[in-house]
Amino acid sequence: MSPHSLQFLLFPLTDLQLSDFSWKNEANKYDHHTDKYYSNELITRRGQPFKLSVSFNRPMSSGDKVTFIASTGPNPSESARTRAVIPLTTRPSGNPWNAIFLSNDGSSISLTITSPPNAPIGRYTLTLQIASQGGYTTTNLGTWVQLFNPWLEVDAVFMMNNAEREEYVEEDAGIIYVGSTNRINMVGWNFGQFEEDILNISLQILDRSLNFRRDPVTDVARRNDPKYIGRVLSGMINGNDDNGVLSGNWSGDYTGGKDPRNWNGSVEILKEWKKNRFQPVRFGQCWVFAGTLNTVLRCLGIPARVITNFNSAHDTDRNLTIDVYYDSLGNPLDKGSDSIWNFHVWNEAWFVRTDLNQAYNGWQVLDATPQERSQGVFQCGPASVIAVREGDVNLDFDMPFVFSEVNADQVTWIMGPGDNKRQTSSKTSSVGRFISTKAVGSNSRMDVTDRYKYAEGSKEEREVFKKALEKMKPSSGAFGPTAAGAGSGGGKPPSISGKFRVIGGLEVGKEVNLGLQLKNLTEDWKTVTVNMTAWTIVYNGTLVHEVWKDSITVSLDPQEEMEYPLRLTYAQYKNFLTADNMIRITAVCKVTDEAQVVVERDVILDNPAITLELLDQARVKTPVNVRVLFANPLDEPVDNCVLTVEGSGLMRGNLKIRVPSLRPKERSNFKFEITPLRSGTKQLLIDFSCSKFPAIKAFLSVDVTE
Repeated sequence: MSPHSLQFLLFPLTDLQLSDFSWKNEANKYDHHTDKYYSNELITRRGQPFKLSVSFNRPMSSGDKVTFIASTGPNPSESARTRAVIPLTTRPSGNPWNAIFLSNDGSSISLTITSPPNAPIGRYTLTLQIASQGGYTTTNLGTWVQLFNPWLEVDAVFMMNNAEREEYVEEDAGIIYVGSTNRINMVGWNFGQFEEDILNISLQILDRSLNFRRDPVTDVARRNDPKYIGRVLSGMINGNDDNGVLSGNWSGDYTGGKDPRNWNGSVEILKEWKKNRFQPVRFGQCWVFAGTLNTVLRCLGIPARVITNFNSAHDTDRNLTIDVYYDSLGNPLDKGSDSIWNFHVWNEAWFVRTDLNQAYNGWQVLDATPQERSQGVFQCGPASVIAVREGDVNLDFDMPFVFSEVNADQVTWIMGPGDNKRQTSSKTSSVGRFISTKAVGSNSRMDVTDRYKYAEGSKEEREVFKKALEKMKPSSGAFGPTAAGAGSGGGKPPSISGKFRVIGGLEVGKEVNLGLQLKNLTEDWKTVTVNMTAWTIVYNGTLVHEVWKDSITVSLDPQEEMEYPLRLTYAQYKNFLTADNMIRITAVCKVTDEAQVVVERDVILDNPAITLELLDQARVKTPVNVRVLFANPLDEPVDNCVLTVEGSGLMRGNLKIRVPSLRPKERSNFKFEITPLRSGTKQLLIDFSCSKFPAIKAFLSVDVTE
């Protein structure tokens, strides 16, 4: 017997036991592009190795066997791919998961664990099993979070362009476009996807979905698919079916909640939802739903952006035609369920469509604003943008609805006595204008209308419209006249035309002046009766209050043009304006025995300017003062003034500052302090609200140095 063998018999090896373990948090987070998350937990991206170090009570010997188990969700199983048994090896095995030995230093070893690039995302538990000397121990090492990986070519969310990836995954602030076709405005939005607890809340959203409640095992297994997660989130960001995140309100009355215009970003909304024990936060409108969904998508690693569609159609009867009604006095009527919104905001998420032909990969529409049920739930998408452009409305998901939003035809009707209606016009190019998103790496507007449809008036656009109509016919039953073939009021062209011209500026507190321009298009003398109304509205067309009406009769010589001035005083509209600052002015023009002509104009009034100034260079962990300048433009005092300040990387949470009342025409100049937390270009956002101005917004780009 050799001396060595004798020594082994005299001093048998003790059982191998765990003495220490490290997640190598800092190095892994840097490698996995997750170092921006305010979290102590390890966060990795799927399909990419992450390093661990394990220390034992003695060096490993050939008889020791080390195995890791990764599991996620309730009742994890290997068949559902929510549990993986991963033996420690020296080279990759044929298994989907691998644990590869890198090096040892005495009784400590370094290794990497790699998940498959199609593993479910979410929170995983890691367990260590040691088989040694016939003994067997199992130790729970803790949890880590695994996300989608836009940096990895074989991941379904891979984005090749680095600048786009920085914008659509890592940028934590942005711009959302609002307003109308003749006045596009922008508001800043704090996505804040890396803020403390936002990742936890994003995962809790998935765990509170109807799908998870019905069948948690299947739901967790399907979280490997961005298409599935996007659809679930589009249903969960609204609270309509499932106690989701936000409650929508378009009434103009926001008692019992917050006016949607007052939010500066998603962080406060998501935290409030959790704090209120997952009761829907009040209130949201489309850009609030879209801003919040954008946060959660980026947080989970799905590239996403916010899209605004101006003159956005809401087609409830799936006939690609939006019917708009007026009475003969010029009042817009809430008749029929179709509508055209001044603007509507949704999201696009970037991933491959494994369920469709690869031609449909890329940007997919997701819409969390509750408008129509899809498969029994208020959810919408993912609808391939390329499929929308080509009129492929037969594909999943919710294609007819999204196609209509950008490409429906508009037919205008005048309601007469006894529910008689008469068509006055049909337009093929008024819906889906200036489709906009923030440009990559700058604050300029990028127009993406051509991604959604061929040029209006082109042969291709009408062909795609007809193709879509054909594909939808079997499922939608009877079709009314569509603008593809309908004329106006019996086919005779109108003998007059009209339009509104804005005269001077449009500001809250000032008089609104317009001119109604009428033109006789014929060689005959015409008498025109004009009934005019002005209503304050919410941006989706909801009528709030009639503020003015007038009727005139004018005579027009052959080919004559004339302009009739109209004015709205501040006193007339001030009590009925919503935070949208929108007024709809309508004229119904009637020539005896002819079709009536409807002239319409939505005007948006500007809030008084508010100015933000940084008073010194911004540096990490160094307080810096910000000045706010505001002048009350009114001849009356404004009170109940509150300033809300927010900005990821510039401050923790948000800041609410009470501002003293302002006398008529008084200028105010007040300061507050922020202490930046991170270097880089950050966005500081403010919302100033008071008795006369419910939501004045401003934002400032702040360059923070180390």
